[in-house]
Amino acid sequence: MRSVIHTATRFSAAFFSSQFSRKSTSLFSAASIHLRKMAHYLTELRGRPNATDYRVYLKTSDGKYISPFHDIPLYVADEQVGIMFFKSILFNMVVEVPRWSNAKMEIATKEPLNPIKQDVKKGKLRYVANIFPHKGYIWNYGALPQTWEDPSHTDKATMCCGDNDPIDVCEIGSKVCVTGQVIQVKVLGILALIDEGETDWKVIAINKEDPDASSLNSVEDVRKIKPGHLEATVDWFKKYKVPDGKPENQFAFNGQFKDKDFAIEVIKSTHSYWKALVMRKKMKSDEIVCQNTSLCESPFKCSDAEASTVVEAAAEYGEPLPVPSEASKGHILL
Repeated sequence: MRSVIHTATRFSAAFFSSQFSRKSTSLFSAASIHLRKMAHYLTELRGRPNATDYRVYLKTSDGKYISPFHDIPLYVADEQVGIMFFKSILFNMVVEVPRWSNAKMEIATKEPLNPIKQDVKKGKLRYVANIFPHKGYIWNYGALPQTWEDPSHTDKATMCCGDNDPIDVCEIGSKVCVTGQVIQVKVLGILALIDEGETDWKVIAINKEDPDASSLNSVEDVRKIKPGHLEATVDWFKKYKVPDGKPENQFAFNGQFKDKDFAIEVIKSTHSYWKALVMRKKMKSDEIVCQNTSLCESPFKCSDAEASTVVEAAAEYGEPLPVPSEASKGHILL
């Protein structure tokens, strides 16, 4: 067993406290707020890196296991004289894939407690190719917790259904993060990838601790301060499946980035779909696992002991296996 400490939120608003008014993005409804003090999150590694049994579980600073999908609040908030305000619109981001790496790590939405694992297809671990001039993932890649792109909902803007996952984030800061790290990010814009007929939103964000964070407030700022980043992002998503013999991906809006306000509205809608997801009365065997330890009104809330049982059943942490030769050459395994 191996645990790692990652800095997270100072104060977090949980579950239904995260919805804010359309008329004011700064004020929470005081009646729906529940605060949970979070100094940091921990990660616990299970199984062997570069193997199908590898898992990254998350837990609170006091050692209680949580779901990174359901238990980490979407919004970051501060307490000010008993009323909740945004200092700026900050969101928690769960890092799945560190910048420059190739392993396709993701939140396991169909496993208890939703640990982070390496995706597997046709029995093989998945890696993304190095497509010149890029090396692996060109940002810290991850997801916004407490969001869900509903596959039964057709997006009015893209005319495609959701991809059945939390909404993705590309964090464009200079620091290389680690898998399972929870960071606070500022949203700058959004790109609408159409992946095999599904809407797969890509939020563009910056770590609030990044040296450029105070200067970056929009996609236009990114163009000025980080020239080439947005163009590289479109190029990466367009071509990353080509080495596997698949066609280039397509985009809504002709591959143009939408602004921060548009992005926040998309995030709010995926948050509302997530709320409906975790409040369902029943869950089919092939559906997303909504097990959580903090959502009191959810029928899928479990005890700390039940959560511990899930992790204890996972394989013990072991030494990493060698990376497959195909991955080291930059080939993608799908």
